[in-house]
Amino acid sequence: MTERSPMLPAELPAERSRSAALASAFARGAIAAGLGLGSLAVLVMVLWISSPYPDSGPDGAFHVATGLWLLAHGAELIRTDTLGGHPAPVGTVPLLLVVLPVWLVHRAARDSAETGGKTTDRHSAVGALCAVSAGYLLVVLAAAAYGRGGGLPVDRTTLAFPVLLVVTGSAAAGVWAARGRPVTSLLVWAPLSLQEAAARSRFRAGAVAALRSAAFGVLVLLAGGAVLVVAALGLNAGAARGSLLGLSGDWAGRSALLLLAVALLPNAAMWGAAYGMGPGFALGTASTVTPFAFAGHPALPDFPLLAAMPSQGPGTAVNWVAAAVPAAAALAVARRVARSAAPSSAGDEEPWGQGRTTLVAGLAAVGCGAGVAALAAASGGPLGTGALAEFGPVWWLVGPASLVWTAVIGVPSALLLRAWRLREKRWGWRRDAAPQEADAGSAVAPEEKPAKGATEREGDAEAGAANADEEPYGFLAAGSWHEDGARKARWAALRESSGGLMAHFPAVPDPAPGRAPTPGARDAETEAGAGAAEPGAEAAGHGVLARPAAAGGGSTAASGPAAAPDPGAAAGPVSAPVSDPAAGDGPPVPGHVPPAKHVPVAEYAPDSSAGPCPASVFDVPPAPAQASASATSPVHEPDERSGPGPNADRRPDPGRESAP
Repeated sequence: MTERSPMLPAELPAERSRSAALASAFARGAIAAGLGLGSLAVLVMVLWISSPYPDSGPDGAFHVATGLWLLAHGAELIRTDTLGGHPAPVGTVPLLLVVLPVWLVHRAARDSAETGGKTTDRHSAVGALCAVSAGYLLVVLAAAAYGRGGGLPVDRTTLAFPVLLVVTGSAAAGVWAARGRPVTSLLVWAPLSLQEAAARSRFRAGAVAALRSAAFGVLVLLAGGAVLVVAALGLNAGAARGSLLGLSGDWAGRSALLLLAVALLPNAAMWGAAYGMGPGFALGTASTVTPFAFAGHPALPDFPLLAAMPSQGPGTAVNWVAAAVPAAAALAVARRVARSAAPSSAGDEEPWGQGRTTLVAGLAAVGCGAGVAALAAASGGPLGTGALAEFGPVWWLVGPASLVWTAVIGVPSALLLRAWRLREKRWGWRRDAAPQEADAGSAVAPEEKPAKGATEREGDAEAGAANADEEPYGFLAAGSWHEDGARKARWAALRESSGGLMAHFPAVPDPAPGRAPTPGARDAETEAGAGAAEPGAEAAGHGVLARPAAAGGGSTAASGPAAAPDPGAAAGPVSAPVSDPAAGDGPPVPGHVPPAKHVPVAEYAPDSSAGPCPASVFDVPPAPAQASASATSPVHEPDERSGPGPNADRRPDPGRESAP
């Protein structure tokens, strides 16, 4: 019955699918109502069967089960079989019984709005809400009509309120849960400014924190009230036991009384919380119980839970201890708000300001007061007429009292806890950064040269640590912070986190000492330079152009800087013979240029109108003795648009493009 599985076939036409979905939701609502009513009926029938002296038949037991089920929805029953013959209302709802119908309606609406964990588009949320509520309320009306013939008929006015409100509210909560609990759907009728604010993440985070803190405060209040009730029952255990034994003489009746007392435990916890907050609760129209006094003449029926009442008269210090319950609830609210305002160091959320923390704590106090007022109104009610017309806390007094307690204690405590958590978060980065910096320094320091003065700083730090007797602070040492290794580690981390915005400057290694040429090689280079000064050589500043020697080996060396050029020299690409220093004292080979020192040269042209070759073409500085040769050597300038110029073999030189 409660399995979450689709009740419709996979593929249906649109209109038929919508109608079938609404029918399915209607059936789910009716089934949920039947399950709740059947559960109570089974329990009552078991107690009736086990009773040795039942005062009615099965029909009377079914009427009692129907009345209890309607009472669990907030309906008010009318007891007709009184001693005086006058009907008496019964409006005190056992809050534990409310859990069953609320959960069943919620689940039916949630299952109707989704299928297989996914929200369906076959019908709207409003349609599912109305269908489930209609199916459930139909069973409620049938049960009310059946109960009119018994001893506990229902008051018809209470079917509209609060029964209708309980059913529709539970169904709306189920549909909202099926839709993913969206916040914007709750603000459809709100002003536009509030809807725009709800779309922001900061607003949602604050609202969620306030709601959770308020709910937590209400739970702490109920837990504290339950502790007060249990403690009072322990102090008055004899009176409670006497009441239980006096009301019934068989185990079936005593079991029924115990079950009723368990169902009323949430009511008693709310009464205890109201007692601790100050307003207390009423025991009839002529008596009020507060921590300060138990005044008036109470109209107490005989019941085991009522044996926990304090003695009549003014309150004592033992009664005032109950004020710890609302104080604990306020501190719980403050702690929840402070945890949201100042997240832990592991999170990435930004801490809240004081104003936002105060606002959220105030909203949590308002929510706590509203929740307590609603529970106070639900936990009480009339048990008869006259002096029994009022039982339980007064909601319009308990709600403001809860608001005051939570606001006065909770708001300042939330600010203090926020400041404390921020203090821990501010200093926590030093404790986390110290081992990281130490590891980074130890990883880089062995490879780097220590900075100037680092040895003195380390010596001072060691001396100060040796002389210090008290417990050292958890700060980062100044010596390790200023070391070159730690500094480079920090810069490396900044460069990695910049995403490429910071340039990387690699370390420039020390130049390796070059190998000095041998004296013989130096003399060979000198002789080669002197023998290469032919009458077609370039002048100083434009490079060295030489013509290879004749086949016979004869060559005319230039004797000075004013050597005349050879007019009969053939034009063509030539290269200056450069001897390798590592080759020894051997004679230079004509036309051979080592790869490391190869220099491209321009071609000679017979046209003497062309200007000299620019100096940027040549990388090898010319000899001073050949300065005059370039003035009369007509060469063609290379075209800068055509790329690299040809070398001696008329092939493009790959190093031309990279030459400055």
